[in-house]
Amino acid sequence: MTLAIVTEPTPLKLNDDGVVLVGKTRVTLDTVVAAFLEGATAEEIVEQYPSLQLADVYSVIGYYLRQKTEVDAYLKIRQERAAQVRQENERRFNPIGIRDRLIARLDHQRQG
Repeated sequence: MTLAIVTEPTPLKLNDDGVVLVGKTRVTLDTVVAAFLEGATAEEIVEQYPSLQLADVYSVIGYYLRQKTEVDAYLKIRQERAAQVRQENERRFNPIGIRDRLIARLDHQRQG
């Protein structure tokens, strides 16, 4: 018997927002790589995100290890964009005193 050696594509896809997703899920490449870098095994990642397939997680980890420079650059851009969005939202919706405003609104609804 001869073992057939086949090349399978990495289970990554780019969504309309430019975010890389794993397999046929909404779990991001960022999420899987972060869990892996925090020491989670592929099995633990699948346990935490049951929509993922174990083989896909192993494939994505392998892709990350082979393409570390490119993936790290992508992740850095994503982190910078997230920081920009967070700053923009904080500028538009001041978080200072939000808890007090929400409690006051809840109290007002209860009274009225």
